[in-house]
Amino acid sequence: MKVAVIGTGYVGLTTAVSLAMNSHDVLGIDLVKAKVDQLRRGKSPIYEPGLDEALAEMLKWGALDFSTSIADAQDADILFICVGTPEAADGTADLSYVFGAVSDVVSLQRSSPRKRTIVIKSTVPVGTGDRVAGQLQGCEDVHVASNPEFLREGSALLDALQPSRIVVGTDHPAAAVALEQLYEGVAAPRVSTTRANAELIKYAANAFLATRISFMNELARLSAALGTDIATVAQGIGLDSRIGPEFLRAGVGYGGSCFPKDTIALLQLARQHGISMTILDKVREVNTTQPAWFLEQLRNRLEGLHGKKIAVLGLAFKPDTDDIREAPSLQVLDALQKAGADVSAYDPIAAPVVRSLFPGIRYTSTAAEAFQGVHAALLITEWKECVQLNWEEVKASMAAPVLFDGRNAWPSRELKKAGFDYTGVGKS
Repeated sequence: MKVAVIGTGYVGLTTAVSLAMNSHDVLGIDLVKAKVDQLRRGKSPIYEPGLDEALAEMLKWGALDFSTSIADAQDADILFICVGTPEAADGTADLSYVFGAVSDVVSLQRSSPRKRTIVIKSTVPVGTGDRVAGQLQGCEDVHVASNPEFLREGSALLDALQPSRIVVGTDHPAAAVALEQLYEGVAAPRVSTTRANAELIKYAANAFLATRISFMNELARLSAALGTDIATVAQGIGLDSRIGPEFLRAGVGYGGSCFPKDTIALLQLARQHGISMTILDKVREVNTTQPAWFLEQLRNRLEGLHGKKIAVLGLAFKPDTDDIREAPSLQVLDALQKAGADVSAYDPIAAPVVRSLFPGIRYTSTAAEAFQGVHAALLITEWKECVQLNWEEVKASMAAPVLFDGRNAWPSRELKKAGFDYTGVGKS
């Protein structure tokens, strides 16, 4: 099928490349000419494992192209809207990019009328699809569907090619048929429903996953006070088939482009309808305070942070991405600087963008270099480069062998036996 994808950010680019890999003829559209030029050269503006290689291959095969003009999508059967919905000042989702894209679709339909399915893949509040349908009401043979994405940064391309589920919300059979043809051959459970249900499924999924993380982080605080091991507790409860093992790892909190903005957007949507979501309020509170709780333990251990040399390992909000949006590392770096600590930091991908925010920090070219002469080292993001280390050399290079493991990813027993002063999150 001929497909156009409006927006070539994280979701849009991954969607475009994956659809091209599934033998569709895909055009990616973005208003930024420099970005389009970069994409046409086969270079992705975001870091995502395997994406650069797949992008170059699809361009070479002629299955994928990019443009700054929606007029070039005149032959498209399906138009995906994959633009950003950032957090507005009041916490609601800013839909200006979505409706800007819809206006472009209206112009396209008027100049090049044909049967089309408009698919909203951007994360939008419940009712947005109906508003889009209303804006397109004067365009004949155009139907609107919601098809939310469930991509994990760091494995987005794999998730797009092998999705956990395909959710399609629409009120018109033609749109449902078009999307079934688009995803023909993709082995995944299908959920066919209304646009409103599909929109809420996306928000509910992210809110529930954020809840699991914050619950374990709050439980980790209790575990630290009790002298128990939150990792063992997580293993024990995760074996219950009603709970499962995913998203039960305690740490310094979640970040990224989805959980922070989607949880506040869902809260604001609930408030607009007079509904109180106290659990979700607490989820956000725990996540906001988790880095400070973690650093307070460090402050107590070192008897203050002023003048102390501290290494911070990992800056992206999770491994295998360059995304620092709402990353816990930003809170950690800010607090350490304000406390007067001498900070060194390492990240294999995200360091350049963090440097622009925190220019006074020393950034190292390797993880091992960050440990040189420090009084303590903090693991914030569990990159393999920050976890798979020569611990004998690390210990010899540190001024004091104090480790604070913000992801419970370092080998605690091995490190304690080697003479390190090790503290994890909620680990005895």
